[in-house]
Order: sequence, then C-alpha cells, then structure tokens
Amino acid sequence: MTSVYIYAVSYDLGFAPNPFGGLCTLACCKPKIREQAKLGDWIIGLTGVKIRPAMRCVFAMIVTRDTSFDDYWENPDFAARRPVRNGTPKKQVGDNIYHREMTTSRWLQEDSVHSQVDGTQCPLNTGHDTRINRVLLSDRFVYFGASAPPLPQPVRDALQYARNPRDYRRFDAIQAKPLIDWLAPQIAANPNRVLADPIDFASSAKRFSSTRQRLI
Repeated sequence: MTSVYIYAVSYDLGFAPNPFGGLCTLACCKPKIREQAKLGDWIIGLTGVKIRPAMRCVFAMIVTRDTSFDDYWENPDFAARRPVRNGTPKKQVGDNIYHREMTTSRWLQEDSVHSQVDGTQCPLNTGHDTRINRVLLSDRFVYFGASAPPLPQPVRDALQYARNPRDYRRFDAIQAKPLIDWLAPQIAANPNRVLADPIDFASSAKRFSSTRQRLI
C-alpha cells in the first residue's frame, strides 16, 4: 500500500530536496525516509520551527525511481546536479555530492552545502547522509518554494496533524486521502515545476553545520 511521508523542512535551499531540471531528488538528509520509501510513495515537506509560518507545503513528490550514490555520481544524466560552489545559487546547492574512493571504498564528499566552511569533507554530515546508500528521484512532483501554500485546516484535522514531528510521520493512502486529494491536482496542473525560488535561496552559499545544527 502507498505510504505518505511528511516532515518539517529545516532549511529550504533547493538542496534537500533538489527540484531543478525537471527532476526532484532527495539525496541528502532524511536517511530513514530514503531507506523506507518505496516507488509510488509520497514525500511531502512542510515548513516548521525554523521556517515561519509553519504548516506551509514546500514540496510534494511521488517517488518514481531510486539509485545508489555511486550510480548517481557516475551517471552523465545527473552530472549537472554536482555542486559548483562558485556558480549560481542553483549550482551551489547541487546534491550529487557522494561517491566512493575506488581503492578504499571510503566515502568522498564534494565541496557542497554539507561540507565544512573551508570546503573540506565534513565527517558528521557524510556519516549521516551515507548511512543509507540510496537516492530518491521523482518526475511527478510540484515544488512551491517561497510560494508555499498553507496546509488547509480540514486536511490537518483529518490527519490529526497539529504540529510537525521531530523527524517525520508516515500515513497510509487511506489516512492521507484528504492530503493527496489536495495535492494531486496541483501536481497535475504544475507537473515537475518550480513555482518559486526556495525560501532560503539567498543562503545558498552557506554550509550546514552538523555540530551547530544551523547554516553558517
């Protein structure tokens, strides 16, 4: 049965998820969702404590493919998703950042949002992201970004969704039908579109510090 995963987006940079180029990818953060989500499942990100006002829908994606980090890195179709830290904001938040050293199989991390301030590899972010060697991809999504609409109160009431959880919540398709009924027409009307820049796009040059739990 289809599952629906809902979580609070801490920072909306266009990095996790990355919605550009007609494809929405979740390659970093949320390892439990990346481990459990099956093809056909929904992943929905809402604003929360760090992005006010809360309970606005940043994006909704239906998982249509998955791949490993190494395949994501090596596939020429995804080369444009590698980060370029002196590039445009869109290039700065590229999420194709992990691959393994050929001789040792040690994880390498490209200079990215999850690197240290000087661009060197961040062991904590690397360990957190690569604990699940799986990237989720979607070509059935809508990304609202800064135009994120509020989750309608009847939908919240039906889900008994008073506040965002610490990690995520999972619903089955029957439980989440009011939410799917609200989002499915918006995906149909705006297939694979970025309707507005990410909320935190102005901070695309920053890095996420796993020790401080914030952008620096």
